[in-house]
Amino acid sequence: MRKLETWELGRPDAQTARKLPKTGAAALLENVRSLMNVGSVFRSADAFGLEKLYLAGFTGTPPHREIQKTALGATESVAWEHARDSVALAERLLSEGRTLVAVEHTDESVPIYDLRSLGVGAPVFVFGNELDGVSIDLLARCALAVEIPQFGAKHSLNVAVAAGIVFYEFSRP
Repeated sequence: MRKLETWELGRPDAQTARKLPKTGAAALLENVRSLMNVGSVFRSADAFGLEKLYLAGFTGTPPHREIQKTALGATESVAWEHARDSVALAERLLSEGRTLVAVEHTDESVPIYDLRSLGVGAPVFVFGNELDGVSIDLLARCALAVEIPQFGAKHSLNVAVAAGIVFYEFSRP
């Protein structure tokens, strides 16, 4: 076995990557405090072909040194926009025919691996603040909630880690 060099991976440049086919999924980050988490979500969005990232509330936006540090250039290959008001953004997305899917523990949440069987084709995955999760007002606009089954004592994942798992699960064949 030989480890591949970066140049052998055949990665497209950022402009080419923006034009590649996408999964149709997008993500909305509501009031995510850590700029490094935002950068990591950009990187996962690039890796798993998300259509767009919506950064809402006080979620940080590029260009910022801490976002760039973890995004490793993905802020150039992933489309994004910022909205100050997450609920107004959600209302707009709903009016455009999008389905909002909260990534949150609720009394009705389903395991992420069941999402395909529910017929949700192009979701906007909604991730909340690292401490408080998805706000009640935004959660009320979500069609459903998914969760990542966990088996430890915490039942909590870093928002960037959770985003990577959700994006992977949605993008796999």
